[in-house]
Amino acid sequence: MIIIYLFIGVFATILSALPLGASNIAVINTTLRENVKQAFKIAITAGVAEVLLSYYALDCNEVIKGFFDTHLWVQTAVAVLLFVVGGYLFFKKQSVSKSNQKKRNRSKYTTGFILGIINPPVLIYWVIAFGVLNNNNFMLSLQSSFSVLFLFFSGVYLGKLLTLYAYSRMSVIIKNKVNNITQILNRVTGLLLMIIGLIQSTQLYFL
Repeated sequence: MIIIYLFIGVFATILSALPLGASNIAVINTTLRENVKQAFKIAITAGVAEVLLSYYALDCNEVIKGFFDTHLWVQTAVAVLLFVVGGYLFFKKQSVSKSNQKKRNRSKYTTGFILGIINPPVLIYWVIAFGVLNNNNFMLSLQSSFSVLFLFFSGVYLGKLLTLYAYSRMSVIIKNKVNNITQILNRVTGLLLMIIGLIQSTQLYFL
């Protein structure tokens, strides 16, 4: 019955990855600008980042929870960064050369990993998720058997990959129906990032 930990990992990660975040937006953006193959490169390393975050949360969940509760500046910095990047995308003019295109293609793996790993809300999510699992008799810790941990983290990776791939495939429908979308895409992506930053700031200081 330890196979259930694979499905727990998949399900928990889908819940984490479904809300529109930086990785999801990057996958949508890349699919619309280029193709599914390039977007999948982002998903591959974003999945690795998700595994690392969940592993770290499992290793020291109480320490992490206390750190974010007492150091709001970390979450504030992330919110400000999202807002600044969003503003840049919203107001910048489109001008992409072939050399820039090649450079962007080479950085897809790096982009996916960075966007996946610099994500405090996901880290907090995993702290809460492990608490819920342990309270429901699905005991998980670094002292769990290798088989349990392997299945769970495999599920985490698979769940992230499947969710981002689903976002990418849905984006293809948009790409096939809309022409000359680059300029609109920059503004929509920038607006979404600014909204995410504002929401995070609101949650920190007003809720």
